[in-house]
Amino acid sequence: MPFVVTEACIQCKYTDCVAVCPMDCFFEGPNFLVIHPDECIDCSICVAECPVNAIVNAAEISPDQVEFIEINARLSQHPDWKRIRSTKEPLQDHEHWGQQKAKRHLLEQ
Repeated sequence: MPFVVTEACIQCKYTDCVAVCPMDCFFEGPNFLVIHPDECIDCSICVAECPVNAIVNAAEISPDQVEFIEINARLSQHPDWKRIRSTKEPLQDHEHWGQQKAKRHLLEQ
């Protein structure tokens, strides 16, 4: 099963994970990253790089985050979401948002 970026990434958008991905399968939107499920080789290298633990194996995703499997698949193919291959600065106020829960309503698509 591929890995999935979950709700914890919203409004943070740390990109440490992007730098270690051997497949360049991350895509970037305004305030969130996603993983293209057909390109992910399930290596799990990105998991340890995320400071907010936003990346999980789709087979082990918690019930309250299951919708992010579909969100990653859909947004990784969205024409406005571009492949990201190098790190960038996280979003403003990322430290505050990294500690927040229930941010799904803030996802900009």
